[in-house]
Amino acid sequence: GCIDCHTILGEGAYFAPELGNVMTRWGVADDPEGAFDTLKAWMESQPSGIEGRRQMPQFNLTDDEIRNLADFLLWTNTIDTQGWPPTDAG
Repeated sequence: GCIDCHTILGEGAYFAPELGNVMTRWGVADDPEGAFDTLKAWMESQPSGIEGRRQMPQFNLTDDEIRNLADFLLWTNTIDTQGWPPTDAG
């Protein structure tokens, strides 16, 4: 799952960026359709093949699965984490 590499609200692995505020970082926290479109484009572009960068595997998710994931990440973005993570960069 995602937390094999990412953290969500500080829980999980620290290999890849925090996901609890990813919608804020992407500028789509108040735009569910934009969140879906951005997440879909990101997921479909992985792995990027850029040498020297960490690579996210290709999960081949359906549009429904991506929409559900976007909805979940939009929801986690609304949780009062009392300042966690300390920066929007995660």
